[in-house]
Amino acid sequence: MMMSPAPGRDLDGRYRNSPLHEWFENLASGKGLCCSYADGHAVEDADWESKAGHFRVRLPKSANSKEMVWVDVPDDAVIKVPNKVGRTMVWPVYNELYPDISIRCFMPGSMT
Repeated sequence: MMMSPAPGRDLDGRYRNSPLHEWFENLASGKGLCCSYADGHAVEDADWESKAGHFRVRLPKSANSKEMVWVDVPDDAVIKVPNKVGRTMVWPVYNELYPDISIRCFMPGSMT
């Protein structure tokens, strides 16, 4: 699984001049703004799938783990606006106190 960083939260300002900066800053799912609470990551096609209108994505089991697990994407985490990036992206939130991964936002790309 390859996850690459994407312009989420932009704490160091490196994406400030990106033409998609404002779009990312305002990107939201039914759970609220995406980039304000979690870093977005691009997901390879092999690490997400759609079945019966629902999505799931393969993510590291914890923020520092190499072990991967499949996580169901809640329907209210799916972003409904057109994907300007073209790649599938996910904004996971890891809870260090409980073995729990929640999905803040999920933006499907096209499976190729």
